[in-house]
Amino acid sequence: MSERITRSKTGTSARMPRDPGFVETPGRKKYTRKSIIPTSDGSDDGTPEPMAHITDLNASLSALKGGDLNGNANGNGSANGHSNGAANGSTAIRKRATTNPKENFGPVDLSGKFDFGGSWGVGAMMVGFPTLMYYMWIGAIFYDGKAPTPAANESWSDFFTNLGYLVKTEAYPSNKAWQIYWFFGLVQMAFYMLLPGVYRKGKALPHMNMQQMPYYCSGMWSMYTSIVLSLILHFTGIFKLYTLIDMFGPIMSVAILSGFLCASIAYISAWVRGARIRMTGYPVYDFFMGSELNPRLFGILDFKMFLEVRIPWYILLFLSLGTCLRQYELYGYVSGEAIFLLLAMYLYAGACSKGEHLIITTWDMYYEKLGFMLIFWNMAGVPLSYCHCILYIASHHPEEYHWPTWFIGGLIVAYLCVYYVWDTCNSQKNQFRQEERGITEERTTFPYFKYGRIANPTTIETKHGNKIFADGWYAKARKIHYTCDLFFALSWGLITGFSSPFPWFYPLFFSCMIIHRTIRDDEKCQERYGEAWTEYRRRVPYIFLPYVY
Repeated sequence: MSERITRSKTGTSARMPRDPGFVETPGRKKYTRKSIIPTSDGSDDGTPEPMAHITDLNASLSALKGGDLNGNANGNGSANGHSNGAANGSTAIRKRATTNPKENFGPVDLSGKFDFGGSWGVGAMMVGFPTLMYYMWIGAIFYDGKAPTPAANESWSDFFTNLGYLVKTEAYPSNKAWQIYWFFGLVQMAFYMLLPGVYRKGKALPHMNMQQMPYYCSGMWSMYTSIVLSLILHFTGIFKLYTLIDMFGPIMSVAILSGFLCASIAYISAWVRGARIRMTGYPVYDFFMGSELNPRLFGILDFKMFLEVRIPWYILLFLSLGTCLRQYELYGYVSGEAIFLLLAMYLYAGACSKGEHLIITTWDMYYEKLGFMLIFWNMAGVPLSYCHCILYIASHHPEEYHWPTWFIGGLIVAYLCVYYVWDTCNSQKNQFRQEERGITEERTTFPYFKYGRIANPTTIETKHGNKIFADGWYAKARKIHYTCDLFFALSWGLITGFSSPFPWFYPLFFSCMIIHRTIRDDEKCQERYGEAWTEYRRRVPYIFLPYVY
């Protein structure tokens, strides 16, 4: 893996030497090249954010929102104990807000809008989703992958009592589970700060006098170091990786409790340090949405970026790796289905790691606060609900879900082809954005594809002075990266067969989100870019599949 790196030292950029291995270096000099073209919203060029899964919280939960990424909502304040005028601030506060009320960076929320149905809605989600996670886990482990229902002659009272008993006895958050989960998290924090990486600049923040915060990206070193370390621990017998499968219930409980604990710490910390932003005055809602925009540790570890990349996708990778190692010990071979899921999780974790700098300008990083929504979803929701394809393979003999070898081979080939499209289309847009901002160096981190950069791309000028990228894959279909993401999700479910509904939870959830998000993105871009977006739609009439749809 090689990479060209630009670092700023004394105001001039210097290129680091290329190396046949990892060439990212752990220096702490911050990248200071200034943006040439300022950006003004969550989509620099009008097309949707790349890597829907990296910005997973907004991507996944947006299907449940009444509004879009800019903060619109269908929840009426009065219907949930809110009043539309409750967020009104003083004249001074209003002056600190941006000209677009949807992009308010002042201490008081001026929009009068409430996502997810306001306090009642977010309160229901904070109770409902952990409950759903326990329900799916019980079905996967104790009901042979079937949806738990009362047995013959079993009352509903006895049924729910039995479910509670299973949670209490089989998912108790033991000391060992706490040690496993938090050792992993703390090690990843250390890797984030200490391993080699590169600096990139975020978007200009109005509440910081348009300063651009530097982000340290060391994901690739973190991922491969973690893989090597985990294999050493496994084969020396210090920690068998399939312990993650064996202790899934207790670890899930720890993750859920940790999500609530860390969200509480983040909420209280912002109050103590006076770092609150866009507060509505409704504690439940503010706790869910968050209080602070850019909390950091030691000035380098950005908690939002850390949580979105390191925790969910690395856990999924190690769950799949542990499943393969368990199968080899039990059967003397690894099933093709388990190998497929390991490849899929490796590619996704690798894409998140090498594309860590992609999320810096996304809406999550630029505008969303660090609250329960982002914290819980990344610490517990994504890794321990999206994983049911892995959990099904791990808890059943290969003969119970066996696909023909030719089918698995064909699916792998198709997956790799779709991955190429997905990787290069994300890279094309991100490289275009970086070059607009004055960063001309192209990262060539493994796996590197030359088509990931379009030289002198075709663009459409907008009334805001920025441009819509209309070249490469985005000249063929406007949402082609969504098509790739949907293929990934469906293939994760398909590889397990159709005996259990739980591996299909994520594909179904993601499919609903994609439909909603596509409509919302198009409306948002049409409103913001007007004639330029109309022209882009005329040039590229296809949404998901070129020449098909």
